[in-house]
Amino acid sequence: MGTKTISLADDAYEKLKAHKREGESFSDVVRRLAGGVTLAEYHGALEEDTADELAAIVDRRREERTETHRERVAEFADELDG
Repeated sequence: MGTKTISLADDAYEKLKAHKREGESFSDVVRRLAGGVTLAEYHGALEEDTADELAAIVDRRREERTETHRERVAEFADELDG
């Protein structure tokens, strides 16, 4: 893999530098920022208990949204019938 020299305006360099993590090269930063986020980057980021709690919260919120949706559909159907 070769290297290229590029020029950046001072403000662009400072923005790139602000995204640089410990141990990363500027090439790593550009690859990470240009490549988007992958879930694999976050694997193991949470303690298992925290991950379980978060999953339970997400499930509960989905159920609440589904119930709210059902109620709205029923109300709308009643209004159409009424």
